[in-house]
Amino acid sequence: MDTMFDLTHRRARLDPHRPAVTDLADGTHYTYRQLDERAARVAAAAREHWGLAEGDRLAYLGHSRAEFFALLFGCAKAGLILVPLNWRLAVPELEVLMEDARPGALIHGEEFADAATALSAARPGMARIALRDRMHAGHAAPGVPVNVGTDTRPQADATAGPQADAGVRDYAADLAAVVPDAAPHPERTADAPWYLLYTSGTTGKPKGVIQTFRMMLANYANIGVAVGLTREDVLLNVLPMFHTAGINLYSSAMLIVGGEVLVQRQFDPARALDVLERRATVFFGVPAVYQAMLDTPGFDAERLRRVRAWGCGGAALPVPVSRRYAAHGIRVRTGMGMTETGPTVFLMNEDQVLAKPGSVGRAQLLTEVRIVDARGEDVPVGEAGELLIRGPNVTPGYWQRPDATREAFRPGGWLRSGDIARCDEDGDYTIVDRSKDMYISGAENVYPAEVEAVLLQHPAIAEAAVVGMPDERWGEVGHASLVPAADAAAPGEDELRAFCRERLAAYKVPKVFAFRPCLPRNALGKVIKQELRDAART
Repeated sequence: MDTMFDLTHRRARLDPHRPAVTDLADGTHYTYRQLDERAARVAAAAREHWGLAEGDRLAYLGHSRAEFFALLFGCAKAGLILVPLNWRLAVPELEVLMEDARPGALIHGEEFADAATALSAARPGMARIALRDRMHAGHAAPGVPVNVGTDTRPQADATAGPQADAGVRDYAADLAAVVPDAAPHPERTADAPWYLLYTSGTTGKPKGVIQTFRMMLANYANIGVAVGLTREDVLLNVLPMFHTAGINLYSSAMLIVGGEVLVQRQFDPARALDVLERRATVFFGVPAVYQAMLDTPGFDAERLRRVRAWGCGGAALPVPVSRRYAAHGIRVRTGMGMTETGPTVFLMNEDQVLAKPGSVGRAQLLTEVRIVDARGEDVPVGEAGELLIRGPNVTPGYWQRPDATREAFRPGGWLRSGDIARCDEDGDYTIVDRSKDMYISGAENVYPAEVEAVLLQHPAIAEAAVVGMPDERWGEVGHASLVPAADAAAPGEDELRAFCRERLAAYKVPKVFAFRPCLPRNALGKVIKQELRDAART
């Protein structure tokens, strides 16, 4: 695993005609040979038209699409570093990422032309390239596969004019105008930066987490082997590709093993259920995705029998949701990982889904974990402490941030996860909470996740998030933000307080219960607790 070899070249040699990636929005479809050829064109266009050299950064601002993988592996061929930008961010937030990564070129989907214009204004030397949908050129209707790997015609009819905006290059025309190098790219160290994924920045300046080829291979061993992915599998990917889950759960693992990836631009529960019924065999989602599918009118688990493996991460899958799927014969395996770990660390065995609700399972094949106390000493079985992680799946660090990299690691190469965890006698792990979410009330540690799990047992509560808020007497107390269940009346504070007190120690019972129509969430459905902390302090 010390060498970064040309993955698409080798996969094309093994399975040239097998389907690799299909875009469900515009019908773009690549076999493995075509994906390799397309990636080679990206590499050539980057050198010849976009002014990029090895080590330069190439930013992408756009929704998930099949073409993303041509960009990803094209960067590998050219020795570039891809920077997928979070399209949910406002332009000033994107400016922070651009200033940190300093890309030499920006590729953007038509849907983000305005944002790309604003980002380019401050960078006159940066190439800007528009990536237009093939469906606009009349090549395909949405959802109808079209073989485009060897179609090198310029798409001059894609819009009123591919060069309509002054200084904006046309992606398809640039790729059509080059002669790709059919040879594999030079071997490089497996730890060379390949792409950057930026943290949310809710607690400070966003950090670019370096992603490497070694991390991708290790993730395949950790998740692909555990799930038993094969070249016969078909994955439906509904997650955004500016996040590690959209790239690696399980898309990159599927491309390593030779399966097919179906890409949905943005998650649509009804459309996802239709694709799962007709084409997919494996699926990975986040809790919000699973909840949305359950809530879709006409949800029928009998339609989903062809899907053999279900996975969930990004946040804890609520036990009631897990049980509802299990009642339909679907066992959703939960796990845990981080952008810094490529991401897979833990995965629950399928036969333990109901036996150990809330557990994330065991550390996978190429990952070591420890749970330590404040002195860095291993804690006894069953006790909570900070989770440390080590292995080839762990990032070498943060882009241009040696200070943050040093702070993130303990001696021996152990990454500080920032999570509080415990391990039971069977070797199964449970994430108790984020260390930064823990608050101290009357000298006692309170883990909000534990309180949230209790609140979600109330039949009138659909969602719950607990944060600490200042209190003159106890230092901090709990503030619970709640979303009522559909068609349920919001219970009163006295009822909720009594409900919690029956199940929790008094110091863990929130002091404030506030109902709201929804909880603030990021792209993967994680609750943005900093917003709730700010609201609780006002």
